[in-house]
Amino acid sequence: MPATYANPRYAPAPIPAAEERRQVVVGGAGLVGLTLALDLAQQGVQVVVLDDDDTVSFGSRAICFAKRTLEIYGRLGLGARFLEKGITWKTGRVFHRDREAYAFDLLPEEGHEYPAFVNLQQYYAEEWLVEACRAAGVELRWKHRIGAVTPRADGATLAVEAPDGSYVLHADWLLACDGARSFIRDSMGLPFTGQVFRDRFLIADVVIKGDVGFPTERWFWFDPPFHPGQSVLLHKQPDDVWRIDFQLGWDADPEEEKRPERVIPRVRAMLGEQVPFELEWVSVYTFRCRRLERFRHGRVIFAGDAAHQVSPFGARGGNAGVQDADNFAWKLAFVLQGRAPEALLDSYDAERIPATDENILNSTRSTEFITPKGEAARAYRDAVLELAARHAFARPVVNSGRLSRPSTYTGSVLNGPEGWAGGALPGTPAPDAPVLREGAPDWLLRHLGGAFSLLVFGPPEPSLPGALPRGVRAVFVDDAGTPGALWDHAGLARARFAAPAGGAVLIRPDQHVAARFATPDPAAIAAAHDRALAGASMEIAR
Repeated sequence: MPATYANPRYAPAPIPAAEERRQVVVGGAGLVGLTLALDLAQQGVQVVVLDDDDTVSFGSRAICFAKRTLEIYGRLGLGARFLEKGITWKTGRVFHRDREAYAFDLLPEEGHEYPAFVNLQQYYAEEWLVEACRAAGVELRWKHRIGAVTPRADGATLAVEAPDGSYVLHADWLLACDGARSFIRDSMGLPFTGQVFRDRFLIADVVIKGDVGFPTERWFWFDPPFHPGQSVLLHKQPDDVWRIDFQLGWDADPEEEKRPERVIPRVRAMLGEQVPFELEWVSVYTFRCRRLERFRHGRVIFAGDAAHQVSPFGARGGNAGVQDADNFAWKLAFVLQGRAPEALLDSYDAERIPATDENILNSTRSTEFITPKGEAARAYRDAVLELAARHAFARPVVNSGRLSRPSTYTGSVLNGPEGWAGGALPGTPAPDAPVLREGAPDWLLRHLGGAFSLLVFGPPEPSLPGALPRGVRAVFVDDAGTPGALWDHAGLARARFAAPAGGAVLIRPDQHVAARFATPDPAAIAAAHDRALAGASMEIAR
């Protein structure tokens, strides 16, 4: 098979001379573990990452990075690299048998720095994260495998095995990001609850040079002529690589189906005899929709696939894991810096478990629609697809098109007052909008996140910043280009918040709305800030 990407190899770190204690240890240097480590490091937290391999992921794996995830990477300083290298898309088409059922547009409005999706092989994202982690001072220990975990009330003790010996590492906080086959989870005897679907899918990454006749869109086929009775998904990636997913059925032999002599005829039937291609990577997977009962177990925290799994259709796996990191990193940093009580960390479960359940619900519905069991279920699916071709009301029922959406924490105990009706409510991610800064084009979200911010829709008030709680910065936005304020020249910033003139919005470090105020009253803002930090009097739902 050809290789459009050469995996870097990282030298193993030497083992410490004696037992040591570290504040934060991340188990697993994958997409989620590296994101979490980088976010913490940028907030001044010392982090050690342990991984049993010496490179980034093999194969493209998670490729569809959603808008919210791109905004998170923008906050961490990597967003431009995704846009430069990745394949940008927002539209898609659904086919039933030999004709198009309907098309969709995931981001029809303008005025966003990041698109609905960027397709990019996971190994690129991980390589960039490694570089950024090194620059931020994260200690990366490659080929250091966790061989045993002993949780304690004040952390966890790890037995670590490395190429030149073994050692004991005491972690005040252990962040388990070691994937779907998490050793940390298994060693603690924590079961997944949920469902494993009786079906198999083949991933075929193929290199196709030149124009293949497919636009940069997401195409999904139900029962196509080239793969009758099954489903097929197509995505374009960088480097002339195309991802094709073929439904195989539960009875398919995974090892047999990965053989080139089995894969090549399937691809050729789809592309046609005249299109030359080469296989780059092949894998077979099974749908799983399940999660841990809780993600926080004392001072051991689970994130990404170590905490939950969903089917690949819908781009919810990697995106949800990055949002886990986004949610937890600022909370742990604030606790370690003495700026919030440890009770704040309980809101990780309170916010991310409902988000996970929403992902699992939609992923399960998608899987059941894509892989109907029985003639009645198949007849229902085909009838929906026939209706969808003529009537828009039926299209949301076609769950193959219901892709990753940003998590909202509208019921979170951290939320403060709503302030007014409409717009971005407390718990939702702050919407982006184009602005001008000193006459130069800019984006609103570049000025939010990493710390608490008070977004004020009006000209600068010199006395306000000094009246805000410690660590809260004021960001002024107006429609007149007043010096010291961001100029909402298109009117989209205020419109997306539905904010009244003079309204103010408290934004969390993870860019989620914490509270809204019709006027920026310092006492009300301080109370909402305390609530968002889970003050001692706050009861966090467990």
